[in-house]
Amino acid sequence: DKKSQFVSYMDKNRDPFKTIISCILSLRTKDETTYGATLRLFSLGSTPNDFLKLSEEEIQKAIYPVGFYRNKAKVILGICQDLLANYNGLVPDDIDELLKLKGVGRKTANLVVSKGYDKPAICVDTHVHRISNRLGYVKTKTPDETEMALREKLPVKYWLKINDLLVTHGQNTCKPIGPKCTICIIEPYCNKILF
Repeated sequence: DKKSQFVSYMDKNRDPFKTIISCILSLRTKDETTYGATLRLFSLGSTPNDFLKLSEEEIQKAIYPVGFYRNKAKVILGICQDLLANYNGLVPDDIDELLKLKGVGRKTANLVVSKGYDKPAICVDTHVHRISNRLGYVKTKTPDETEMALREKLPVKYWLKINDLLVTHGQNTCKPIGPKCTICIIEPYCNKILF
């Protein structure tokens, strides 16, 4: 299916530029929609220079129907300009530097560092936040707080794996509403702190 195709695509394409652009496209968009948009956009180019030769409308057309496609086209062009102006066209491998790029938040920065550079980082999305709290492993109110708590608690050797494991678990078993506790393999260890 398209969802697993996108995950497979991201695992095979660990280029930091593809990673950051794919992350921008994926925000508030289903993986299957992001996958098609990513393929269409990268058929038009593969570098910040290539994308800056495109008009905002050409990028919009390539990435439609991702959520907020008009805004994301602007963000993509802005990131490309910043990369060329400040980083010699290369995507930084440091979270603090990535956060200086307009439109890049902690989740995207961590994903770029972990997927694009294979360096330890903890990408906390809604699933990682929810499950870490539901299990009682952390007690936080926001994904950013969860990231910081996990950085202190979770051994670094697990940082690269936690997002993939908990996202899959959250999408299939430990859902926000109606978690499937009866089939959950970690149910015996769960505090069942449902929020």
